[in-house]
Amino acid sequence: MIKPLEGMKVIELAHMMAGPTAGLLLSDMGADVIKLEKPKGGDDTRKLIPPAINGEPASFMILNRGKRGVALDIKSPQGKSVLLKILSEADVVLENFRPGTMDKLGLGWDVLKVLNPKLIYCQITGFGNTGPYANRAGLDLIAQAMSGLMSVTGEADGQPQKAGVAVTDIFTGVYSATAILAAVVQRGQTGRGQHIDMALLDVATSVMANQAMNFLASGKA
Repeated sequence: MIKPLEGMKVIELAHMMAGPTAGLLLSDMGADVIKLEKPKGGDDTRKLIPPAINGEPASFMILNRGKRGVALDIKSPQGKSVLLKILSEADVVLENFRPGTMDKLGLGWDVLKVLNPKLIYCQITGFGNTGPYANRAGLDLIAQAMSGLMSVTGEADGQPQKAGVAVTDIFTGVYSATAILAAVVQRGQTGRGQHIDMALLDVATSVMANQAMNFLASGKA
């Protein structure tokens, strides 16, 4: 059976969990996901050992199976030139650097939308591109704490607890993949790509769902 995203090319510049989760879901649906890693050390999940399977870190394997990979220094002129060539023919690009990083490299949305008008650019950050925390690094643990998720985890009369898995990273990957699919549908109508601004804190707050709404309605935690 033909998978729904066969023929779609996705370039993954993301590392750790949130971005790679989105890339993994797109790969499972048939997209050709090409993961670009830094030449020295690669994705940071390669350092999370033990455990490993035949020398490959388990944490890296679970998020990057089904993808093709290449090491590329996008800060070098040669690497940047190669990346621009790849992106000119891509359908989707995923990245989760700090806001402004891609712009400083000359690879931001304003450049890429001219290079490839059909490109869907999914940017994942801790706090989005605007607001007082926009330039801060964001991690799953921080988003769990700031969203209130930790306050409803664990014993009712105990201290706030982190969820056992990186739920904010994982949900952000799911939300990102969903947004990309919506952008693909809209591109079919307009012929143009778009920029997706996805933030860990936004997603973590959304995941609070009825707990958050109950607080807003009653003023009680």
